[in-house]
Amino acid sequence: MEKFEIREKEIFDTLKRIKNHNLVVVGGYAVNAYTLPRFSADCDIVVKDKSESKKIRSELMKEGYSEDAESKVDAPYHGEFKRYIKEIMKDFKVSIDILIREVLDRQTNATFSSQWIFENSAERVLQGKTISEELILRIITVDALFVMKAICCRDTDIRDVFMLISQIENKDWIRKEIKDRYDLNNRISKIVAEINSKNFRDGLQGVFGRVDDAQFTKQKELILKLKSR
Repeated sequence: MEKFEIREKEIFDTLKRIKNHNLVVVGGYAVNAYTLPRFSADCDIVVKDKSESKKIRSELMKEGYSEDAESKVDAPYHGEFKRYIKEIMKDFKVSIDILIREVLDRQTNATFSSQWIFENSAERVLQGKTISEELILRIITVDALFVMKAICCRDTDIRDVFMLISQIENKDWIRKEIKDRYDLNNRISKIVAEINSKNFRDGLQGVFGRVDDAQFTKQKELILKLKSR
């Protein structure tokens, strides 16, 4: 097995172990439920309270994970969360992040409550990128995922937004949810500026695979249409 395949299989095996707990998958693995799968070194899940977090922690410990005390240093979010890591080969790890009660974006201070995330989630099929496996588990909806990614707006988020835009269902709801937390046009302008940058397309294709000219243009136009009028 290649390293990426080993990592993905480990995360799938872990999700199988914990999927019946009261959780919602967000982040990169949620993106994989809606568009071409991409590699992700970690898996982010949201829970409503510490009690559920402790139950999942117990399962993770049985699977060989340990709590990462340094996790708050490099995380893109702040607030209450726990990161659990497992070394599956020498210097090669996977991690599971448990976000408790809410997700708070470090850059914008935007908040997404666990209630909002659970209300905007449903059971979906999650397929692997390098392994021929699939799971059914609770995943954040594509519209809510788009909102979170558009507000956070890191390079990885922008690539995800670009791929998700053709899958979204309710543009008016998305506009409102972004506006309630941050400046919509600021976020869209930042996304478009990154899309127009010299290396964006190469970076996108390095993660998701080839994107032809017609698809690239279409996705970009759809993002521009989200701007406030």
